[in-house]
Amino acid sequence: MDLWVDDSRTPPDGWVWAKTSAGAIDALCFGMVQRLSLDHDLRGGDTTRLVIGWMRENGVWPQEIRVHCANPVGWDV
Repeated sequence: MDLWVDDSRTPPDGWVWAKTSAGAIDALCFGMVQRLSLDHDLRGGDTTRLVIGWMRENGVWPQEIRVHCANPVGWDV
């Protein structure tokens, strides 16, 4: 599965769309995410830093991780 985490930009065709960090973590729990593309800033102060922290704590790492963030702060995730 390809997982697109962004609250506003539409994912590419065929990608599953998570608009919150909690939604992304829920999708990652199944262990089927092969490609992950992250925005940094999500709505309401939510960020994908929570997703990265969860992956680190649980040893879950998709084969490919991308950052498609427009905010330079998010590039250092």
